[in-house]
Amino acid sequence: MKVFCALYRGLDDASGNNEKIALMREYFRSAPAHDAAWALYLLLDKKKSALSSGALRQRLIELTSMPEWLFEECRSHVGDTAETVALLLHMLPAAEADESLTSLSLHEWMEREIPSCPRDDAAAQREALGRFWRALDARDALVLNKVLTGAFRVGVSVGLVQRALAEALEVEGTRIQHALTGEWAPSAGLFDALRDARASLDVSKPYPFMLAHPLEADFAFEPGQWQVEYKWDGIRGQVVKRDGQVFLWSRGEELVSEAFPDLCEPLAKLPDGTVIDGEILAWDEEGKRPAPFAVLQTRLQRKKLTAAHLREAPAHVIAYDLIEWGGVDWRERPLTERVAQLEAIVREQALSALTVSERFEPKDREALEALRESARERGAEGVMLKDRASTYQPGRKRGLWWKHKREPMTVDAVLVFAQAGSGRRANLFTDYTFALWRGGELVTFAKAYSGLSDEELVELDKWIRKNTREKHGPVRVVEPAHVFELAFEGIAKSARHKSGLAVRFPRILRWRRDKPASEADTVERAEALLNL
Repeated sequence: MKVFCALYRGLDDASGNNEKIALMREYFRSAPAHDAAWALYLLLDKKKSALSSGALRQRLIELTSMPEWLFEECRSHVGDTAETVALLLHMLPAAEADESLTSLSLHEWMEREIPSCPRDDAAAQREALGRFWRALDARDALVLNKVLTGAFRVGVSVGLVQRALAEALEVEGTRIQHALTGEWAPSAGLFDALRDARASLDVSKPYPFMLAHPLEADFAFEPGQWQVEYKWDGIRGQVVKRDGQVFLWSRGEELVSEAFPDLCEPLAKLPDGTVIDGEILAWDEEGKRPAPFAVLQTRLQRKKLTAAHLREAPAHVIAYDLIEWGGVDWRERPLTERVAQLEAIVREQALSALTVSERFEPKDREALEALRESARERGAEGVMLKDRASTYQPGRKRGLWWKHKREPMTVDAVLVFAQAGSGRRANLFTDYTFALWRGGELVTFAKAYSGLSDEELVELDKWIRKNTREKHGPVRVVEPAHVFELAFEGIAKSARHKSGLAVRFPRILRWRRDKPASEADTVERAEALLNL
């Protein structure tokens, strides 16, 4: 465990990617296979939380008899609960440390000690955490706290981890990427299989997704080079059909098959050894166009789907690409060949739940822009441009695929609540809640955390501190004086929000210093966007 904690600190202090890769490469080369597998699992952010950060906070307060206000003051300066707890461990009452914990390996902590700390028993939590914390110094306790809360992020991307592992094991990078996509359990056997380049891929295994860069402003459009299609607003996913079974994977590497039984049944007719990249969508009840993303989301939020859900939000897959055919990896073949075979498969199978994404051939940049603007009326986010000769490569490869999203929806809203940020923004009020007018009253509409410059953040923070009307825990209620233009990608009705509306990906476009709060937009103005 101590060796892994040292790796964490090294990565946290590293100044560049090459240094991070070197640290991970050396760890994977020297660590025991079982520990290396768990380190890989944590670095790839696969581990779910064992306890909430609130549970850590409460157990420390109980163990130290610290006033809650004192902890909150410390937390506001540090910006992270796991780190605040680690820094306050010196306040624990003196007691004999369990020295047997200090020499445990990473896999023993992960498989024996952490599972012994129950999620729902406060007394047992307090006993286990007190035992853990007394056995570790503050630096190692910080790593443990982050593992416990599932907030183990140390500034290394999936690509960096996979590259370091491939170099450490001297194995082809694409094989490592494929072997680690989807669900897997950390074990010595798994790591040894990776080391020997013989990792057995279970039948459900998806491929790493190929992604796109935003289209650059000076992009020179050459019609013959690009395949153009709509960028649909659903769940990017892969349909995997092997050994008579269908598996649906999201881009976030989550198996979502159970949420879409109405897709799995018809897609089971696909030939074995077929993997399709596409978009999972909910159709409107008339089956003419995709329903808003919020409708699709209802399918994911329910453990049990009723006949009504299936009827009101029937699922559909729009296929983009063919990755595997006949059990053979097709990723190195050009896009034109992959799509031609995909069309043949869909045409032959004639499945109602599966269609191929429509492709267009705009003659120039002006026609491309017109196509992008038509995306909203089709229920799409914009358009995709894909080099016809491109192979299917994991991650974002500049110049091969581009996304050109439609202009966002916008409203002018009033800042009403503010809360301090976390991490390097812990000492600034950077998390904002905005409201719109309804009948002479401001009602909350959306939260946003990004879009302002550092200078604007500092200026607004000073204003918030001077113009706070009320305090509710960490939340400040401020004078409704400042208007901000908010942008978002979609809007839907929602009974969970006071305005009756929910938006996707809200962010701040600009500070409307030219506009008084009385001239901010109304809820009715936002509701009009529902029909766009």
